[in-house]
Amino acid sequence: MRFLMFVHADEHSEAGELPSEQDVARMGAYNEELAKAGALLAAEGLYPSSRGKRVVFDGDGKPTVVDGPFAESKELIAGFWLLQFKDWDEALEWARRCPGEGGVVELRQIFEAEDFEQNYSPEIRAQEERLRAAVVEQNQGR
Repeated sequence: MRFLMFVHADEHSEAGELPSEQDVARMGAYNEELAKAGALLAAEGLYPSSRGKRVVFDGDGKPTVVDGPFAESKELIAGFWLLQFKDWDEALEWARRCPGEGGVVELRQIFEAEDFEQNYSPEIRAQEERLRAAVVEQNQGR
């Protein structure tokens, strides 16, 4: 099972404050543990919303670009991990080990092809397999 675990932003991350050297070291050690366990697929921090943009679509599908910052930092994301675990219990075990005092991490399971059942025709499955293979091939050249 794949999961997205993300860190909610706070007033410090939204102000563009970088984590301390100690915090970076602790997070690096945690990421190394995830990698050694074979769970880490990706992990990244995000710039504050003041450096972000949103594309908002009206009822007719017309896009409008809105510049950050965005209100309610508790609703924003400051960083994320893409992880793979055998089940929810293992995901929660690792989430509890995440370093961070006073912060919030959230886990969300990622849909897999099998989750779409009857809405996932053989043609759509083949299309997704081609796309995934193309992405892997493209990234190997970087």
